[in-house]
Amino acid sequence: MKRHILPLDCLPAWAEFNHIVFNGVEIRTSSQGRGLAVVATREFKADGVMNGMDPFITVPKDLILSLEAVEGYAKSDKWLREVLEARGEWARTARGAILIFLLLQITKSAQDVTESIGLHNPWTEYVKFLPSFVPLPTFWSETEQGLLEGTSLAAALRAKLKSLKREFEELRLATVDIPWCKRQWWDDQTGMLTFEDWKIVDAMYRSRAMQIPEIGDVMIPCLDMANHASGEETVAGYEVDENVGDGLLEFLGGIELEPGDEITITYGDKKGACEMVFTYGFVEESMETAQEIFLELDVPDDDPLKRAKLAVLTAAPGFKLFIRNECVEWEGPLIWLICVNEEDGLEFRLSQRIDGERELHTFWQGEPLNDTSSIQKLLERDALWEVFLLRANTILQQCVESSILRLNASETLIHKAASFTDVDASVLHDIARLRELEAKLLQTAWEDFEKQKAALIETETVRRYLESATLDIYRGIDEDFT
Repeated sequence: MKRHILPLDCLPAWAEFNHIVFNGVEIRTSSQGRGLAVVATREFKADGVMNGMDPFITVPKDLILSLEAVEGYAKSDKWLREVLEARGEWARTARGAILIFLLLQITKSAQDVTESIGLHNPWTEYVKFLPSFVPLPTFWSETEQGLLEGTSLAAALRAKLKSLKREFEELRLATVDIPWCKRQWWDDQTGMLTFEDWKIVDAMYRSRAMQIPEIGDVMIPCLDMANHASGEETVAGYEVDENVGDGLLEFLGGIELEPGDEITITYGDKKGACEMVFTYGFVEESMETAQEIFLELDVPDDDPLKRAKLAVLTAAPGFKLFIRNECVEWEGPLIWLICVNEEDGLEFRLSQRIDGERELHTFWQGEPLNDTSSIQKLLERDALWEVFLLRANTILQQCVESSILRLNASETLIHKAASFTDVDASVLHDIARLRELEAKLLQTAWEDFEKQKAALIETETVRRYLESATLDIYRGIDEDFT
């Protein structure tokens, strides 16, 4: 649909009308090409916090968009209520409710809407100030997405687009029989809602939502204009006042600010390069490592317990590599399930419930294993723990090596991409940075696993196990000849 976009010059009037207070800052176009930004209009001293300085921005509680707030709007807005009820349980999550709310706001203010839809509220106007272009990977061209091949973002982006398409289709099926939804959204002649619109509200939420303790994910107008900077470059922090519930953008202190300096927050200093590109559309230039990578993994086809292992897995099928205390570590229960089988003590049993449905149960050495994520703790107490750890390191190293080879195989395409007409220069820069950082982490991980394997092979437990296995092989050969 054709969104109605208001010029930034109108934002101060909207903010004043809705009692948003600015203290020595304003919102303007970023001088660093980062969209909109919160910028200082006067000097701030480094000890401003100690001297009781007022927040940069104060946003009244009633403007904070949360699950509870959407439910409050729905009590008087029958249009919103109809869609929320039609989407059922999904719309009772913060993300589901807020996405539907945002969709109705851009619908009621769209240039091609032909009837009055929904009740007017402050967000009806605020969404008109949000950029019409959101530089997230879900909006990249097919060629740009293809340049991600070999990175952890490639699989994550495919999964995200698949999930968004499923959500969009579920929205259509749930609301197509609501008369106004059929006319304005789905009708072949008069309907104006497209998959691009659904991607836009997802991007609005994903790139602007803030996590507030005891409330959850929220969107706070004007505070969400603050851009990211990590470490000592972070100028401000956000919170909700515990007494009155207002949203605050507060000076952290420690640095001097001059007029024109940008007021930045951190989106999360520990977030990995993949998550930064996925959620916010950029890789910070100061990043020296990818921080973390999630690699997909499947149970080998020749594993007789493959179907059972995947059925009881409660986490995503793969594992996460991450940096902790300057060392590469990993986590992923699937690795441990792959490492062990029946001869080690892993067992699956089927039982029948009262309702007739069959249920799969996991056992380790005869004891119930109710949560597969806790299997590592059981293996650590086993006499063969070092053997299991060696198996895990071998699987991890093989997976990491495959990822390195995939990155290297697609590297030549990156060098040619600068001449492609459907590849944006800034997107290409971020993709190249992501590939560089992930390649560095993968190489470090491979080397660490090699060292760990070498150390484990020298342990008494592993040596005895390998000697026993060798003897078993020779016995098998003797029996065959006999």
